[in-house]
Amino acid sequence: MSCLRDCQLLTSFVRCPQISGGRLLTHQTQRRNVGVAGSSNKMSKKLNITVMLGGPSAEREVSLRSGAAVAKALRSLGHEVFEVDPKDGEFALPPETNVVFLALHGTYGEDGTVQRQLERLGVIYTGCDAEASRIAFDKVLTKNFCIKAGVPTAKFLVVNSAQMPFPKYFQPPLVVKPVRQGSSVGLQFVERAEDWQKALAEALKFDSEVLVEEKIIGRETTVGILDGKPLPIVEVHPKAGSYDYRNKYTAGCTEYFCPADFDSATTGKIQAAALGAFHAIGGRDYARVDVMVREVGQASSRSAQAGCLCHYEPVVLEVNTLPGMTETSLLPKAAAAAGLNYAELCQRMIDLALDREAALV
Repeated sequence: MSCLRDCQLLTSFVRCPQISGGRLLTHQTQRRNVGVAGSSNKMSKKLNITVMLGGPSAEREVSLRSGAAVAKALRSLGHEVFEVDPKDGEFALPPETNVVFLALHGTYGEDGTVQRQLERLGVIYTGCDAEASRIAFDKVLTKNFCIKAGVPTAKFLVVNSAQMPFPKYFQPPLVVKPVRQGSSVGLQFVERAEDWQKALAEALKFDSEVLVEEKIIGRETTVGILDGKPLPIVEVHPKAGSYDYRNKYTAGCTEYFCPADFDSATTGKIQAAALGAFHAIGGRDYARVDVMVREVGQASSRSAQAGCLCHYEPVVLEVNTLPGMTETSLLPKAAAAAGLNYAELCQRMIDLALDREAALV
């Protein structure tokens, strides 16, 4: 299967302050109102919160870091916090648990499995529900839902055999990645046709199907969604190579710009594409949407014209329903640019889950 969607033209941009490792390099981020409900300093009552972290996936180590940071922040707010690691996909919650904070990543945590388990137990938990999680974790399902909703996404096909020859109607560079993994696990780049078989075999180690996409040449961004509203855009600049697993989770390997240096019209269209993807998969509460921004008419790196003045278009890559919450993670950076510190962000995630449950009563 393959598809190609175009989107509206975007406008030009100017430079903005730089962030590295969560610290502003040029000036202090100003607190700004982005319409995030509940972003006041009002403290909620003391709760018994269970943070689920670790788990059985390939992203276990990152999840342990996310969960530890969340637990520390929630304790700083006066909550009683328990930590539960479903290392083998099984767990027992403390009976006094009021709400579960999901800090799991990858299979089991983000594919809808743990969400279904918690729903059967009648337990309140943070983030997207089981069905939205299942859709978002499957990159092909996500693309199909985006296409149906008119959200721009890259041309792609699905491969399930390492013996498949280089695909017709595609030219390098290509991106090859497992259909059901996260955090760049198994991510491969095909810069030349002769790289194809090796990349395919490597990606297939992590799933029975891989997604093959045209490589979008442009600016790499991500948009956090909180309470159904987009946060300031984060632009990602790895100091070397691509934004792979190492560059994502090693402090100092990547520079971050937040808010990204697009003008207001361009910013609005990037955020609209991200929000469209969030709604397309049935998201709730919060998520993070990865978006490439390329020059219009730039089908590949080979067609770029030096010095041309171009408009820009967003291309949605994927939706992350349980974004990383480590010291290098992108959602906390975006929230900070919107005026929410780390502890306030964690509290807001809890409040969204509790408010949702209260609305059902």
